[in-house]
Amino acid sequence: MTQITKMRPSVLIIDDDPTFCLMLKSFLSKKDFETETAFSGAEALNQVRKHNFDVVLSDFRLPDTDGLELLENIREIKPGTPVIIMTSYADIRIAVKAMKIGAYEYVTKPVNPDEILLIVNNALTRDKEKISVPNLQPSSEVVTKTGIGNKKNAPKSGSAYVEGSSDSANRIMQYIDVVAPTNLSVIINGESGTGKEYVAKMVHQKSNRSHKPFVSIDCGALSKELAASELFGHIKGSFTGAISDKTGQFVYADGGTIFLDEIGNLSYEIQVQLLRAIQERRIRKIGSNQDVEIDVRIIVATNEDLQEAVKKGNFREDLYHRLNEFTVIVPSLRDRGTDIDIFAEHFLELANAELNKDVEDFDDEVKAIFRKYSWPGNLRELRNVVRRAVLLAGGKTIKKETLPHEIVFEKREDQSNAIGSVFNNKQTEAPSDLKSLAEKTERELILSTLVKVNYNKSKAATLLKIDRKTLYNKMKLYKILSGNDEE
Repeated sequence: MTQITKMRPSVLIIDDDPTFCLMLKSFLSKKDFETETAFSGAEALNQVRKHNFDVVLSDFRLPDTDGLELLENIREIKPGTPVIIMTSYADIRIAVKAMKIGAYEYVTKPVNPDEILLIVNNALTRDKEKISVPNLQPSSEVVTKTGIGNKKNAPKSGSAYVEGSSDSANRIMQYIDVVAPTNLSVIINGESGTGKEYVAKMVHQKSNRSHKPFVSIDCGALSKELAASELFGHIKGSFTGAISDKTGQFVYADGGTIFLDEIGNLSYEIQVQLLRAIQERRIRKIGSNQDVEIDVRIIVATNEDLQEAVKKGNFREDLYHRLNEFTVIVPSLRDRGTDIDIFAEHFLELANAELNKDVEDFDDEVKAIFRKYSWPGNLRELRNVVRRAVLLAGGKTIKKETLPHEIVFEKREDQSNAIGSVFNNKQTEAPSDLKSLAEKTERELILSTLVKVNYNKSKAATLLKIDRKTLYNKMKLYKILSGNDEE
């Protein structure tokens, strides 16, 4: 093992496919990265303990563990290291769960090297963007209404937020307008990836604190041991590893707004300290005996029912009531109708700017697919899908061929039941006999394998340990459409 220097950014690639690791290692090395590889979770953790990697790229499925467990282990060993999860689209809901517990981003397989490079570079600059002091006024430069194909009113690449046109979007903006001028604490509730941080930024930008810092903290990415240090700071020598004084995020946010995303992930002990900070408007660094006065507005976000967490004893009731002075509920993307068009157009503009492309529009079939897909990853998933499509686009229009198969097939399932329940979230009647259960299990295994290899029949047959002819017969038996079939 050669010693990794810090002259170039270092990346650890974790995947049990040596060919894939070699391909990605070669690509990133040519882009001036130091790279190391690991083929199992145990090997990866050993390397993480030895080296300070700038970014970790990990497959979700490994021989000895999975991405969620590995992510938690890496966070314990090196809490500040961004971890990017690589996963098949069949695991999209698991990828969203990984984001909740601290993954920086996820990317779907088969991966596009340019997309990987973009996400890795974004991860490397995330610390520089942690503290944001917006210089935006609440105007049309911040909030834009548009629609797919409406290039005249398309959002600018630097826009902080895009307002939809649905009833729920209008309701959200009304709530923002009402609560922004006050100093009330706000709870923003919604599924992961629905844009809760954007709502928080809008509240800040429309408040009297807009000229002061907006500090965003992902509580899901904070380990129990370091949460207090990150939020409130520490003094040198207060605990092992405290080699210098640290200023907490509450101090950085003084006079402005602090946004605590996934507030339910904070430990009970940190909740006590947070309650004190809210009630007394003062914080104390770890190891210090002096209080620091603060003037901070608190906005929190959660994808869980905090009232239920209070009943279960996982969240302090007094803290909940302190925070719950005003609530904004952000609906899931699948419940926002034509807003999907607006967001897709916005992400198209952003992707063009990021990738130096000039894609102008979405094919009509793509628009229809977007409107019917369930979007379990919400806006984050839509952004990734659009960015991937822009990367793959061969012309001025995004075609169906640039979309992940699972998005297209979910639309087909709604119309013809061609694809099984592995791709949707619907409840189906359980098989009543062993034969039906075996057939259902075999069908889903074939389908998930096809997805994993991007519908390469030869590779799928090899992984399933059957010949190609048998695979075709079973696909016909179970009415599994080929990735190249038309409706």
